[in-house]
Amino acid sequence: MSITDFIAGLPKAELHVHHVGSVSPRIVSELAERHPGVVPSDPDALREFFEFRDFAHFVEVYLAVVDLIRTPEDVRMLTYEVAREMSEGQQLRYAELTVTPYNSTVRGMGIEPFTEAIEDARVAAERDFGLVLRWIYDIPGESGIPAAEATLDYALNHAPDALVGFGLGGPEIGVPRPQFKPHFDAARAAGLRSVPHAGETTGPETVWDAVRLLGAERIGHGTSSAQDPELLAHLARHGIVLEVCPTSNIATRAVETLDVHPLRTFVEAGVPVTINSDDPPMFGTTLNEEYAVAADLLDLDEAGVATLAHTAVAASYAPDDVKERVHAEIDGYLAEHG
Repeated sequence: MSITDFIAGLPKAELHVHHVGSVSPRIVSELAERHPGVVPSDPDALREFFEFRDFAHFVEVYLAVVDLIRTPEDVRMLTYEVAREMSEGQQLRYAELTVTPYNSTVRGMGIEPFTEAIEDARVAAERDFGLVLRWIYDIPGESGIPAAEATLDYALNHAPDALVGFGLGGPEIGVPRPQFKPHFDAARAAGLRSVPHAGETTGPETVWDAVRLLGAERIGHGTSSAQDPELLAHLARHGIVLEVCPTSNIATRAVETLDVHPLRTFVEAGVPVTINSDDPPMFGTTLNEEYAVAADLLDLDEAGVATLAHTAVAASYAPDDVKERVHAEIDGYLAEHG
């Protein structure tokens, strides 16, 4: 069995994958047909639409897709179909989807129908596909303090049953992390885990801010951490996980080429890493492909790839019984196919 075939069948968990960013051209096409406008419904035109020039252009395209999500039924369909593709195509058993409710509520959708839609889809996905989903509510950094206050309110006062984390995404340049400290303090006091993006398009100081001020237990991307040996040592010493998304980093120009991707630097420094797809259809990738990239960058065999899968499960906020079950599935698969 080739390493690619091994990865394709390997049971997995994913921790850094965006709700809207996971919509495939099939799903976007259906939404675009429901709501004609800027986003094309033709598959070929969609592929061209998703060719990003840089991170700013990616955000522009991402928000154009967000504009297609106008009703609770849109939210439910999107969520359920994303779960279908995760389970059937990627052998995912557990995923923490980063959800940005503010992007829907600011467009007029109520938080209660939004919450009901994602929860209804989550329950159906676990029943129909065996995929366990949990949510991370994400502040869209470009929308500033009003978005942070709204997202905190949604997390504290309208929380879905499956909410486990509190995050921060969007552009980093011009969006300093310290301004969000009170919101993260409140979310953490309520028992939510701190999982902000940091160090993707800015330097290691942004990662330091996320760790020191936002109490980050995991860091989304953290790419620039490789520039600061002291930071790497701190992450390793405290077991702070970097959620690495190699193809995303190339697509957004956070890293120039895979040849210089810092994944190996992280691993050699003892920093725990998980492999993730971020916004997979938008970046023309899958979680399986990201594992293959990681296997190549780290010279991994089947056992090494299985270790990456175990790390994701261990770093997740899944219930203990789910963790035990997925760990056992990974071990069983490796024993049979490794």
